[in-house]
Amino acid sequence: MRILVCIKRVPAPGARIVVEPDGQTIDTANLGFTISPHEECAVEAAVQLVEQHGGNVTVMTLGPEGAEEQLRHAVSVGATDAILIPAGERDWDPQATARALTDAIGDAESDGAFDLILFGNESADSGGYQVGVRVSRALGRPMVNGIKGIEIGKGVVTLRRETDGGSELYELPLPAVVGVKEGITLPRYPTLRGRLASKKADVRTFEAGEQPGGQSMVALANPPEQVKQTVMLTDAAAAVDVMEELGLL
Repeated sequence: MRILVCIKRVPAPGARIVVEPDGQTIDTANLGFTISPHEECAVEAAVQLVEQHGGNVTVMTLGPEGAEEQLRHAVSVGATDAILIPAGERDWDPQATARALTDAIGDAESDGAFDLILFGNESADSGGYQVGVRVSRALGRPMVNGIKGIEIGKGVVTLRRETDGGSELYELPLPAVVGVKEGITLPRYPTLRGRLASKKADVRTFEAGEQPGGQSMVALANPPEQVKQTVMLTDAAAAVDVMEELGLL
């Protein structure tokens, strides 16, 4: 079984985002980066499927040279091949990203199609929900988003999506594309052996020219900070007054 996981380099959760004065980029000088959480779970899901059924896992990303770090992390936890599509420091719009990924997938499939292509449900930074859907349509393959369970059968994949009232089951013919939600698996930590292997791994590159779509960024802006004030109550009477205001007495 051949599985491809498309990942994205995003700022580490909880990091303070500083927008440059021009409103077009963020200051990355003191910013840490990681794999988008949904996609980190997708990598783990892919590795587990290969452990069960045999095969290999390829990881692919479009981004700056620094995104090689995220590809190597995926290799350290079980991926076998890595492909980087160089895109500079600026984020490409979803249409341009999907076109570049589709072209790179076509090139990678020259020696055989991927049985399964996994995306994160949405990226942690832009949250556009678009790229996986656009790639699946361009490839002419069925896709379901929001998945929390994957089972491989003979020529089909069974997918589980949770809902407020229970869950939905989908059965898609292979090859297929799946959008994975965080929580489908618990990502493993890399072993020492995995870390050493990732340093030696060959990261292939695929050059894709940017073909901008119909979307363009106007400006980035930080939301207004919400300041919370803590008041220390120094006597019992003041505490009673507050509880009365809250309707607790």
